[in-house]
Amino acid sequence: MPESDQRPDMEPVDATEALLADMPLPSDAKTFFLGGIFVLAWLAAACVASDIVLPLIFAILLNLLMQPAMSALERLRVPRALGSILLILVVFATIVGVGAAVSGPAEAWIAKLPEGIPRIEARLRFLDAPIHTLQTFLTAATNFGAAGPQRNAPGPLDGGAILSSVFAGTRSFAGALFTTVMFLYFLLLAGDGFLRRLVEVLPRFASKRQAVEISQQIGRDISAYLLTITIMNTLVGAATALVMWSTGVGDPVLWGTVAFILNYVPILGPAAAFFIFLFAGALTIDSTWQALLPAALYAAIHVVEGETATPMLLARRFTLNPVLVVVSFAFWFWLWGVPGAILSAPILATAKIVCDRIRPLAALGHILAA
Repeated sequence: MPESDQRPDMEPVDATEALLADMPLPSDAKTFFLGGIFVLAWLAAACVASDIVLPLIFAILLNLLMQPAMSALERLRVPRALGSILLILVVFATIVGVGAAVSGPAEAWIAKLPEGIPRIEARLRFLDAPIHTLQTFLTAATNFGAAGPQRNAPGPLDGGAILSSVFAGTRSFAGALFTTVMFLYFLLLAGDGFLRRLVEVLPRFASKRQAVEISQQIGRDISAYLLTITIMNTLVGAATALVMWSTGVGDPVLWGTVAFILNYVPILGPAAAFFIFLFAGALTIDSTWQALLPAALYAAIHVVEGETATPMLLARRFTLNPVLVVVSFAFWFWLWGVPGAILSAPILATAKIVCDRIRPLAALGHILAA
């Protein structure tokens, strides 16, 4: 065909064909059908076996978070078994120490509530309508789908209710913690043994190299993600503790710990912390507008951290579609509760890493990107 007879829209068609060549889409309907069945079966198994799946996933994430420390211990000639025990003991010592530091102030604040709640209600009378609406919604959401007579809803300070919400789907908090620690110890002890076995059984050299690349990329990126958000959450906790001390609320260690823990839960965590600091300010500060200052300053801290600092630090490794991040958060929160909300971002990031490095799934990885 002469050049003068060619259509002017041929170049965009060629560009589209080149893009499809880089990210091939399955043309057989059976592929989509079987893939959908596999995903549904995996999700059903993850829901039914959450007693095992959740501790395993948490152990894998903790294992990735501890890899830099484990590598440092190996360079110091510390045996891997001993190093694994030392790291787990450090984590437990940290949890016990922080728990001991905040238990006293937490009990004191709980003791203030019976006489403080009427005072808060009187000072925040203008919020009665939205608070009543929120309570009605939460009650309906809690009782949705429940069979038989409705039991009394647990109070907001019911410790058993908090633990059960954190480890929803597990039989008990103690059992889930023991299972997580057991998985974590053997994961730290095994090191890259699973990867070596997988590489040995793969038939082709290209498959071996691809498996190594995917595993290393997941390890680096997820470890960097967890380390980054842990450091940022620590800074948020320290800044919140300073705010609570400077505004006269008191007990900075308690409030810093609350901000640190809740910041791991996307969306719901900071929202819950905001209302907690709002009520804490109303309990301790006489002036109504000054009582709003602790929550307002915490909101400013969260905006700086969540909307500026953390996205800039993670931009090179985690360019995830924000819409899919919210969808992932909602789905995993529905499936597993608060643990699912915490795991939603690492799960989505892992899926993108895998899709980017498996040619038939490259198109899906492109959709997951920002």
